[in-house]
Amino acid sequence: MITLCRATLVALMLAVSAIAPAYAQEKTGLKPGFVLAPGTARIVMMRPSIRVGAQSTGGMYEPNADWTDQAKENIATALAKAQTGLGNSVVGYVDPVGASSAKVAEYQELFGAVASSVIEYQFFKGNRLPTKKRKDQFEWGLGHDVRTLPGLETADYALFITTEDHFGSTGRKVLQVFAAMARVGVTAGVHKGFAGLVDLRTGELVWLNADMQMGGDVRDAEGADKRVRQLLEGFPGKPVEAPAAVTAVAAAPAPAIASAH
Repeated sequence: MITLCRATLVALMLAVSAIAPAYAQEKTGLKPGFVLAPGTARIVMMRPSIRVGAQSTGGMYEPNADWTDQAKENIATALAKAQTGLGNSVVGYVDPVGASSAKVAEYQELFGAVASSVIEYQFFKGNRLPTKKRKDQFEWGLGHDVRTLPGLETADYALFITTEDHFGSTGRKVLQVFAAMARVGVTAGVHKGFAGLVDLRTGELVWLNADMQMGGDVRDAEGADKRVRQLLEGFPGKPVEAPAAVTAVAAAPAPAIASAH
């Protein structure tokens, strides 16, 4: 009986992997010709938009305040460590109050919508719009008025960050297994993240790193560190770090070969 159960479980796992869609897509976009030299810009990091919750059996998002609070704290700590290595002056945004606060929230939502559009209509090659098919073309933005947000007057760029996680419930995972038996694709969980750099002089999105399948459980510190590393991978102006092993080899003296003869 145990052997039969194991065999059944293996068969179901193979079925799920066989019907899982292939997400062959790009993840990073850079405005052609854009270069950000280290030590030349002042960047304001906008307050990250973070949502964490569960995915119901039917696929609906169910927010979880405790998970979201944990994620906010963990990601804030991870970003504080990461921003010192981005090559330029990066300061946190101080949210305004009143009507201006609502305006900031609107631009955060706009950034998420633009990032989703980039994924859908440029990063997925099969869905690319006719105007986005050239390899050297990356033209997206939030509009000139983004520079009018309070607190951005003396900044050169704004860094927007969005993460969203729906952890699959037990019911959703069970549904995924039964759907696999029927050769129907059902996903369990959503883990997406976007990080984008906006030129405040023009409102153009000059760099974007966006992935619908991010790693790292943001509810714990280690997972948040991983998520932030993925979000900021390829950040323009970030100094290139030489691998420790290569550095060590390069610094080591050449071996003496006279004794071999």
